[in-house]
Amino acid sequence: MTKSVAGELMPVERSCPFAPPAAYERLREQAPINKIRLASGGEAWWVSGHEEGRAVLADGRFSSDKRKDGFPLFTLDAATLQQLRSQPPLMLGMDGAEHSAARRQVIGEFTVKRLAALRPRIQDIVDHFIDGMLAADQRPVDLVQALSLPVPSLVICELLGVPYADHDFFQSRTTMMVRRDSLEDRQRAFAELRAYIDDLVTRKESEPGDDLFSRQIARQRRQGTLDHAGLVSLAFLLLTAGHETTANMISLGVVGLLTHPEQLALITTDPDKTPMAVEELLRFFTIADGVTSRITTEDVEIGGVSIKAGEGVIVSTLSANWDPAVFEDPAELDVERGARHHLAFGFGPHQCLGQNLARMELQIVFDTLFRRIPTLRVAGPAEDLPYKSDAVIYGVHELPVTW
Repeated sequence: MTKSVAGELMPVERSCPFAPPAAYERLREQAPINKIRLASGGEAWWVSGHEEGRAVLADGRFSSDKRKDGFPLFTLDAATLQQLRSQPPLMLGMDGAEHSAARRQVIGEFTVKRLAALRPRIQDIVDHFIDGMLAADQRPVDLVQALSLPVPSLVICELLGVPYADHDFFQSRTTMMVRRDSLEDRQRAFAELRAYIDDLVTRKESEPGDDLFSRQIARQRRQGTLDHAGLVSLAFLLLTAGHETTANMISLGVVGLLTHPEQLALITTDPDKTPMAVEELLRFFTIADGVTSRITTEDVEIGGVSIKAGEGVIVSTLSANWDPAVFEDPAELDVERGARHHLAFGFGPHQCLGQNLARMELQIVFDTLFRRIPTLRVAGPAEDLPYKSDAVIYGVHELPVTW
């Protein structure tokens, strides 16, 4: 079966941080795979169903290489295309054996043993910023600035081996990159941070330590493949994939739990349920949506739909995570649901490399925050909260809380 008529125009802004756009449900009810129109021009297949989304993301005939003609990009301009086609792809844009080899080189940094060694330091970081909240002279406190943004920033510092003396610089620049400041300010922060990371890799090459950079440099030297530029790109991949996403999940997770006190009570009375709660919050909010874009390298049939070679495909992980065929009453936040099979981290070969680090950060934050400040509450009606909304990543960018 082939559908050919393009319908909804994407991307669609979310009108509420607690629910997908109405267009998502319309499309999913119509069919799990539909043609859409892209605001950037052209058409693509929109995959709304959970089963169909997993099938696409696990199939090697769907390419992640954004340099290919026809790849479905939400923003498409000459400068973006020039940048994409003039630089080697990041791991997220690689396919097949090239991607597998690149992933194998770094996956050891995210083993259970390595992450367990990092847990005490993450706990120290979280406690430090909660100490700051409790010591604040005035309330309410902006949770985003006080906790959500700095925690993942400093965790990445630990991972990359950023010297303690440079933490303030690193944190300020990563914050500038994700704040709703001017484009000029964000671009300046990006350039300064990239220059800093470039210099940091150079320093690690001559003065190695016990960190991701140093271990990668040592391994590459043993193999005779030292790749300075590749290490800088790897750092930016970890930064962009692990900072704003985790920061937004901290903020939205706090809002979700505070506005569902019966669900919050389940984890405060039994912290063993926090891991399940994290999975449900990841499913419920699915903050990285539409980043799982692909282009077919040959004719494919998925879910009874024929997709021709060279056609773009976008898996809506948010829509898939609200598929009632898989998640009963998906609009209900249920921390006991056991939603580990969600697609918030993607699926298949490109499934998020740092997903278990993100899980650990979220578990530590939620357990510690609600234990240390049990009377925490949103300082105003939840429906009045300002939030950032777009079709790719969204989150609360300002969250006044008090106790």
